[in-house]
Amino acid sequence: MVISYTYIFQFCVILQCMTLWRSGMQSPACTLHFSDVFDEFQYFQDGDLIIGGVFTVRSKENDLPEEKIYRPSFGYYMNLLAFLSAIDNINQDPDILPNITLGFHLYDSWLEPRKAVQSVLRILSGPNGTIPNYSCKGHGRLTGVIGDQYSSTTIPIAQILGLYRYTQISYWATDYSLSDRLLYPHVFRTVQNDYVYCLAIAKLVKYFGWTWVGILLSDDDTGENEVQILKRHLASHEICVAFEKRMTENSATINQWTDTLRKVRCKVLILCGSFTSNAQGYLNEYSQINRNNILILPPGWTLDGIMITTIFIGFITSLSSRFSDPQITRDKIMFDVNLLSKHSHIEQLMDDLIVTFYNITSTQNGKNIYFQNVPISRQNIIRFLISVIDKSMFSRESLRVYIAVEAMAEAIHFFNKFKHSFNIIRFNQLHKYVKRLKNPFKTAERMTFFDENGEFPFHYKIVNWMKSNHQLRTSLTDVGSYTPWGKEEDKLHIDPNNITWDEGNNTMLESLCVDSCLAGYRRKPGSSIHSCCYDCVPCSEGHISNVTDSENCMKCPDDEWPNEKKDRCVPKFVDFLSYTDDPIVAIFSAVSILCCLLAGLILGVFIHYQDTPIVKANNQNLSYLLLVSIMLSFLCVFLFLGHPVDVTCMLRVTSFGVIFSVAVSSLLAKSIMVCIAFKATKPGSPWRKWMGATLPNFIMCVFSLVQVIICVTWLSISPPFQDRDTHSYQGKIIIQCNEGSVIGFYSVLGYMGLLAAVSFIVAFLARTLPDIFNEAKYITFSMLVFCSVWIAMIPAYLSTRGKYMVAVEVFAIITSSIGLLGCIFFPKCCIILFRPDLNTKIVIR
Repeated sequence: MVISYTYIFQFCVILQCMTLWRSGMQSPACTLHFSDVFDEFQYFQDGDLIIGGVFTVRSKENDLPEEKIYRPSFGYYMNLLAFLSAIDNINQDPDILPNITLGFHLYDSWLEPRKAVQSVLRILSGPNGTIPNYSCKGHGRLTGVIGDQYSSTTIPIAQILGLYRYTQISYWATDYSLSDRLLYPHVFRTVQNDYVYCLAIAKLVKYFGWTWVGILLSDDDTGENEVQILKRHLASHEICVAFEKRMTENSATINQWTDTLRKVRCKVLILCGSFTSNAQGYLNEYSQINRNNILILPPGWTLDGIMITTIFIGFITSLSSRFSDPQITRDKIMFDVNLLSKHSHIEQLMDDLIVTFYNITSTQNGKNIYFQNVPISRQNIIRFLISVIDKSMFSRESLRVYIAVEAMAEAIHFFNKFKHSFNIIRFNQLHKYVKRLKNPFKTAERMTFFDENGEFPFHYKIVNWMKSNHQLRTSLTDVGSYTPWGKEEDKLHIDPNNITWDEGNNTMLESLCVDSCLAGYRRKPGSSIHSCCYDCVPCSEGHISNVTDSENCMKCPDDEWPNEKKDRCVPKFVDFLSYTDDPIVAIFSAVSILCCLLAGLILGVFIHYQDTPIVKANNQNLSYLLLVSIMLSFLCVFLFLGHPVDVTCMLRVTSFGVIFSVAVSSLLAKSIMVCIAFKATKPGSPWRKWMGATLPNFIMCVFSLVQVIICVTWLSISPPFQDRDTHSYQGKIIIQCNEGSVIGFYSVLGYMGLLAAVSFIVAFLARTLPDIFNEAKYITFSMLVFCSVWIAMIPAYLSTRGKYMVAVEVFAIITSSIGLLGCIFFPKCCIILFRPDLNTKIVIR
């Protein structure tokens, strides 16, 4: 059915092109729009035949949709150089395509599927096309396409080329879907799909009897796809996966993973996905927790760079995708420095390389001014490139690019021998000749170049990496091999005698499923679809198990909590401001008592000097009442301390609310009397009749009575009561006072705040009245301190719970009371005790 849809789509495209061509249009196709990110990347060399190429040269550095940053990579340019070298060597070889010159047409895919589609359509249009979509007017000299490196761009390219049956050879795409010969009969790869080496890893793990493994994967689609394939192979071999973790750059995830490692006993760790420097932190943490461990690395990780990544790791067992044939290079020079330095496109390549080296994000003409000062010669860059390629040819993409170009050229050569003609229309059958290619390397099997899946099979060498714990050195030893095309019993060959497990005791390490789950744990099926092993997970919060291998955990009663081992329930810790357990209670008690005694001492001083002018000023009775209120406010602190009961809960807020209302009402009366006294000094002023003790006493009583009414109403409708909070904190019962009515609670606080605000405003307005001793100044400052304390208390009160919330209330009461005491009475005491010369009627008037 899928093939039928393909032919239908192809027919529709051709029909549309024919219709548009007959109508006289010069560009018969739908235009593909693609936003250019930087400059277009294109290499073209004319020839008798053209080999197309779509390479990943630049790729995204981030995934932000609003700002995508594309940068080139030095390794990608090595692949490009390998392609150019292969074309040159083929054109120089008289045995392959004699009297025929191969040209090429290359584009960059930017590792973007849309850009890859655009690139292949431009290749199909030819170098002189102005529209980046396929032209139906005729055929060019294109024989096939090399590329791309990644599956995400290779697949859409294959879908476009499949419509016209052009042969495509990818040099690193490992997606398993490309092995479907019904969908992609024209697609070949110089690598093998993910299933092959994942199966090799599963067989290796099974060989050593390890049934309990962990997986680390790179934080990308490659890691995600590979881990899914690997888990299926492990499950088929009855191997359980203990955990899988993405290697992100977030340090918090490493800490979380460390906690997981301490709970899970796993000696074997398998890495999946693309190589990432993030692995160093994860492997370091793993080696610190598991001193004796086994790391199994995928083929792409067995590079020189892994030496640095695993510098803290003791012993590593890994799979290495190395070609085992030492004559793979065919005993000839693959990269000729002189030939490449004279290449017609090498100047363009040098410009791109310098852009890469110096991190220039533009290839416009203006860069030539900068290039004149670059102290790097063309041949030096080429020599450096080739030296790097020679070191990495056997494990990186560059050799696979070279092999892909050679395979394409060999297929064209055989095509010419059989057809004796280069009718371009017949190149849609080129993939049939690619399948017949023999392995060019001298191997005993003499197998075909590509297998039935269109992949280039090769041996895997199993290498034992060992880093000495006492010496900073790393050694690699071949301990076996894996042959994908061999018989089932002969695919994996291991020589266990060559494996170094431990420097001291060279005994094979074991990594098995968990033993019997102890008390405090319960059995949980593993993540594998098989029941080969199970996880031992701790009982959830509030649950226990008191037998081994318990299937379920039992929940503790509400007033009990599991102990640390979670094998029995113990009474929960009762939390409140205790006189015996909390040092802050002793501090609050001592401060409250001392401040209460200080207020009593000041009251005694005022009574003793009651006939002096400074005491008589501004209604001495209100001063006495204010001092008594401050003393009671210090004493009401003890209602908040200790084990709360219903009585103390009802008296807590109501008592300090009434006491502070009396104190603030007294200050309000004092402030009003200061204003009246100033106005009454004028001759014939009607304010004189308000002078005396009646008005301030009336003001104090009325405003205090309102607070009393609020408190009585609150206590009558929904009074506070003792409450036990068993859910806010695990393993702890909070003994607290429930306000009963939140409206009543905030009404008390709100009215007290209103009184304080009015007192502050009145005192602030009266502070500049021309009295030598104007008490309004001190009232203003005291109200400022009072309001500041209670305003700051509100967010702190709302953001805390339990005894800390009570401590915030106590602190606010003590602080505001000290503010009133200090701001109002300390200046008067200083005059009474230390400056009696100022305490006269002449001075104070």
